[in-house]
Amino acid sequence: MDIMRNAGNRCQKALSGYVHTPPTNLCRMKKVCNVYSGSALLQDEGLVARIVEAVVGAVEVPVTLKIRTGWNRNNRNGVRIARIAEDAGIAALAVHGRTRADLYQGEAEYETIAAIRQAIRIPLLANGDIDSPQKAAAVLKATGADAVMIGRAAQGRPWIFREIAHYLASGEILAAPSALAVRDILVGHLEDLYSFHGELAGVRIARKHLGWYARDRAENAAFRSVVNGTDCAQTQLRLTRDYFDRLADSQPLAA
Repeated sequence: MDIMRNAGNRCQKALSGYVHTPPTNLCRMKKVCNVYSGSALLQDEGLVARIVEAVVGAVEVPVTLKIRTGWNRNNRNGVRIARIAEDAGIAALAVHGRTRADLYQGEAEYETIAAIRQAIRIPLLANGDIDSPQKAAAVLKATGADAVMIGRAAQGRPWIFREIAHYLASGEILAAPSALAVRDILVGHLEDLYSFHGELAGVRIARKHLGWYARDRAENAAFRSVVNGTDCAQTQLRLTRDYFDRLADSQPLAA
């Protein structure tokens, strides 16, 4: 418990001035679950309660929690975990509509999230397979959740948040951003990565993001082959600008 209290305090200090809600995530990753952490904890409800109480009691800011619906499909205890979290003082709860055993296979289910909505009073965020404004609206209606949480669908598509907000407010679909608009967003993203991680690490971390941004676009494989061959930030930026400029002009990518 001391480790979790200390972690909560460190998060509070590190995020001071930026975010006021340290998150606790019962993660499904194998390397985490194999040491009885993350979503593996869903098997031990008493331990979940003690950990959450320790973190909440150690900090002066609201604490949020993210869980899955259960350990496996025969053990969907998300409702009980949600009640434990609320009783322990969690300020808001996010629920992914799969069990730990599901990983990301199959489709997310929202019935358990709807049942959790009926069981708790704190704000609830629905998560899992929400990849469009229409899907966000449908999940909110099906679950009664207060908000949705977007994960993988935002990779290479950070404008999905404004698309969803616009649709929920107006019922209208925003036009997709142009190639030049995407170029400018991506260049800003790359520059932030270099600034935060340093040039070498930033360039390498950027490669997966470049793949996501270029996904489903013309000649994306050729672009990734070229841009992933450099460790120079300025070269990576130039190649990225060139690629999206050519997309805007509908020109083939040079070899």
